[in-house]
Amino acid sequence: MIAVIGRVHEAARDCGPITWDAAAAGRWLADPDVYAYLCDDGFLAYRWHNGNDDLFVDGVEAISGQTARAFWSHLGSHASMAEKVYARVGPADAFWWLARERDADVEHRSMWMLRLVDAVAAIAVRGFPPAVSLSIPLRIADDTRPANSGLWELTVAEGKGSLTEIGPVVPGDALTLGARGLAALYAGTPVVTLRQAGLASGGTSDGDEGLDAAFAATAYMLDSF
Repeated sequence: MIAVIGRVHEAARDCGPITWDAAAAGRWLADPDVYAYLCDDGFLAYRWHNGNDDLFVDGVEAISGQTARAFWSHLGSHASMAEKVYARVGPADAFWWLARERDADVEHRSMWMLRLVDAVAAIAVRGFPPAVSLSIPLRIADDTRPANSGLWELTVAEGKGSLTEIGPVVPGDALTLGARGLAALYAGTPVVTLRQAGLASGGTSDGDEGLDAAFAATAYMLDSF
């Protein structure tokens, strides 16, 4: 199950998924109220909810359209018993396009907090679009984590990124970010939004376009705690 879900997220180029360990997954699957299905390219898990009046779908993970449609058709077959179906899905999930009409609504959305504790390590482990290549100076101001502060050269190439300390640059050439702006950029927030919110200053228009392309993402997480 863990391997299949990992392949699903990799194929979709998702940003922010959590990988479960075997012990946690085993405890979840051992719940007698969970109905679970596994195939070569997908995984489905759901349970009855609200006294068996509704269905709650813990996860619908699929790579192929055939598997995605099969899973949702199976869930739809409960229409004569379930008044409502609640499901955790991503913002770009195929689910939103399977019905002829927009019969589904967003019932609940939780905003999670993000903080780069180690900026150098965070950039090094983040994925970037392989087609994007850039080198841009960044000025980071982080009072809580002084090791993040300073002048850095952000380099992105071949799907990987790095932060390297650099010497003084011409004022205005470096995009200046605080801890909040850096975290928002990391999660895919466009630079123009950061400027409007007062979380970014300096830099250049060309640099903004490059950063938007490099950090483009819709980060989301389907797990809850």
